[in-house]
Amino acid sequence: MISTKNLIKRFILIGICHLCICYTFAQPGIKTQWTADGNGLYASSDDGAIVINHLLEPEKKETFVDAALLIPEGQSSPLQVAHFTLSEDKQKALLFTNTKKVWRYHTRGDYWLFDKANNSLKQLGKSLAPASLMFAKLSPDGKKVAYVSQHNIYIEDVASNQIAALTTDGTDRMINGTFDWAYEEEFGCRDGFRWSPDSKHIAYWKIDARNIRNYLMLNTTDSTYSFTIPVEYPKAGQDPSACQVWMVDVDSKQQTQIQVPGDDVQHYIPRMEWTPDNKIILQQLNRKQNESTIYLCDPKSNTIQVVYSESDEAWIDIKSRWNDDDPSGWEWIKNGKSYIWISEKDGWRHIYEIDLKGNEKLITKEPYDIIDLLLIDEKAGYIYFTASPDNATQKYLYRIKLSGEKAERLTPEDKSGTNDYLLSPNGKIAQYTFNNVGTYADGAIINLPAHKELVAAHTVRDLPAGFRKPEFFKVTTSEGVELDGWMVKPADFDPSKKYPVLFYVYGEPAGQTVTDTYGTGFNRLYAGNMAQDGYIYISVENRGTPAPKGRTWRKSIYRNIGRLNIRDQALAAKEILKWPFVDSERIAVWGWSGGGSSTLNLLFQYPDLYKTGIAVAAVGNQLMYDNIYQERYMGVPQESRADFVAGSPITHAKNLAGNLLYVHGTADDNVHYQNAEMLINELVKYNKQFQLMSYPNRSHSISEGEGTSRHLATLFTKFLREHCPPGGR
Repeated sequence: MISTKNLIKRFILIGICHLCICYTFAQPGIKTQWTADGNGLYASSDDGAIVINHLLEPEKKETFVDAALLIPEGQSSPLQVAHFTLSEDKQKALLFTNTKKVWRYHTRGDYWLFDKANNSLKQLGKSLAPASLMFAKLSPDGKKVAYVSQHNIYIEDVASNQIAALTTDGTDRMINGTFDWAYEEEFGCRDGFRWSPDSKHIAYWKIDARNIRNYLMLNTTDSTYSFTIPVEYPKAGQDPSACQVWMVDVDSKQQTQIQVPGDDVQHYIPRMEWTPDNKIILQQLNRKQNESTIYLCDPKSNTIQVVYSESDEAWIDIKSRWNDDDPSGWEWIKNGKSYIWISEKDGWRHIYEIDLKGNEKLITKEPYDIIDLLLIDEKAGYIYFTASPDNATQKYLYRIKLSGEKAERLTPEDKSGTNDYLLSPNGKIAQYTFNNVGTYADGAIINLPAHKELVAAHTVRDLPAGFRKPEFFKVTTSEGVELDGWMVKPADFDPSKKYPVLFYVYGEPAGQTVTDTYGTGFNRLYAGNMAQDGYIYISVENRGTPAPKGRTWRKSIYRNIGRLNIRDQALAAKEILKWPFVDSERIAVWGWSGGGSSTLNLLFQYPDLYKTGIAVAAVGNQLMYDNIYQERYMGVPQESRADFVAGSPITHAKNLAGNLLYVHGTADDNVHYQNAEMLINELVKYNKQFQLMSYPNRSHSISEGEGTSRHLATLFTKFLREHCPPGGR
């Protein structure tokens, strides 16, 4: 997830991650840094300088920090800066370099502090292990920097560079200031500490993962003798890591645990921040994630009180599920007396104002979902958000007064498709990306609310030569459920002929496949052009995906993954097979991760429909996936184990009648390779023949190693052509 729905997306489909589709996004948690007037962005230049990009005058080049000033003593070239953050007064810059990956993202490395007042450049944490610093942040008063190193929190005095440890018990299992694998993967939580507004305290998460067992990945190729790679990973049904919030006085180093009610092991705390008046506010979810409680803590007395709560028969999405993949930040208004909140409790994803006494006011009252909350412009009295009331495949910009009233659409009517905006804090301009299945235009600057183009898009592309534009359609199943879909027809389509169909499927709550975006209808795993070769390529959006169709649509899948989504897909396919140009004997399906699971279930549960399937990195047994994701959507196995079993592909593997290609990376830390081996055992037991490709030491993306992507595409294409031959007949 990823963070940066508010940063302009790059809609080229490049891979698959988590249980959903992965696009090229900026790194989660990196905040856009605007100039004081709201008309420019700070950025790194190719030569290593920090520059200001003036959005209204793109030809104007302004150097904020010259590259020569970022050359460390004794070196000859500037630091290779991955990203940077500026102090409030823009006089200091924290530079992140020499980055290393922690799970999915480069969140560990070295930090340097540049002081513009005297042009000094100093490395932080020099006495600590190289490339071990994470999430460095200047205190609000600019006098200290805090960061995490090897699961402990440190502060460093800016003037003297004196380093002090604020925690000392950190290990790979006692985690201070950051998170374990499951919190990062499923809540988007990475940065785990917060400076108080008065710079006197730091509040932080303490994750106790000592009781979480390791999943051992086996590396058999990088040395003469194999070795294991342990991944601390809580499976569905296993207790999560204990989670606490602590506060430390940065001067006295006195530690105080925030007394959050309940069992530390049986709850989650995905959000925690300081209020403007130096109190702590946090969100607690119960283990089943269907009860959310907002607590307000007074650090002086260490007293805590409930200020808001809600529950749902299914699950409750935290901020990282309705706005971006970074749950940090709190949407304060009225000088911290109220905040903006999103809830589905009335059946739609609506915006509320809630005060610190729990009083609430519904702001968006119309019967449709918001998609992203982009900007709260309290000075002008507006909230900007995206929505698409009439077409769940698209997205448009709206604004509404903080007082409520009727929302106003700002995106022009002729911009049919998906519209993304990076809004200036002043609410007057935005960097704008328009795209749909046939067009991509990025980098335009518009004014608001008129939505007039001030600067033309710098990147514009149409479909590549030879690619056909997808057509959208709706299909109604025999159960009366209307589903959205898209279809790419063969280049030389002849309605009097019958063509093979390849269905692309995902089908789980983490992602949509049917969207009016550039890249829809592409298949990066096909070595060639599917339309020119004579395939019909189709995707259908089943119930339970995060489409903006209301709570009932999204949450109908609760405790039904592997059943409801599979039935919707199959019943839609039955209707599509009635089309006169579809060859019912040449029907294939493919998907990755959650889509791989759906592919297996479709092939096993509906062998009369699907003749060929290609499943990549699939969850074969839902009990083998992580607890936060699987329990959110399926309940706790101790109460709903039968649902887990009924929805798992291995339960139905004995029904395989068609052609199956199964692909998995042996170093997949997300969907473990054991899913492949459990599936293999079931297929072997029932003498079901299939083709297997295991990629040694490849992760969930199966992208590592020379030649891997080309090999996978060649394998995919060869198998599809052999078992589902192309062309009209």
